[in-house]
Amino acid sequence: MAPDPDPQAAPTPTQARTQLRRYGLESEIDPRAVLVAVRLLAAGTELGQATEAHFARFGLSTGRYRLLADLEDAGGEKSPSQLAAGLGVTRATVTGLIDGLEQQGLVCRRASAQDGRAVVVVLTARGARQLRDMAPEHFGRLQSMVAPLTPAERTTFLDLLERIRQGMRALTAD
Repeated sequence: MAPDPDPQAAPTPTQARTQLRRYGLESEIDPRAVLVAVRLLAAGTELGQATEAHFARFGLSTGRYRLLADLEDAGGEKSPSQLAAGLGVTRATVTGLIDGLEQQGLVCRRASAQDGRAVVVVLTARGARQLRDMAPEHFGRLQSMVAPLTPAERTTFLDLLERIRQGMRALTAD
């Protein structure tokens, strides 16, 4: 039985050219652009799966970790709407994340000191300790993930990622 093809290698340059020719786009679309985009999408999916497995080691999801880190970066306290905006998610999503973290004892809700009618989310001592305890392994694994790249390549990669991030608007523009 033949091994499954490498999803990062699909489509091949030949397949991309064939598809573009099939749709009459070979003179308009660069097959290498298609390959970069498709492989980036596949890598994003694979990275998302690896990230969830990584944070599961610590009893968290990626979303829960991001919320804890955002709270810590903000001095340990933020409103749910500020958290939703900072994480780029809906209020409903942030409410679910807060509920789970509250059950774990990593955050708590309390009335805002500025406006007693408003609620803020507060990073608990246990939540801060969780972040501190996981930091060496977490950041060590992140460094290991990019270890094959030289420092110069990392700088170039950051620039390329930013330019691609700006280009992502093409997928959502009307």
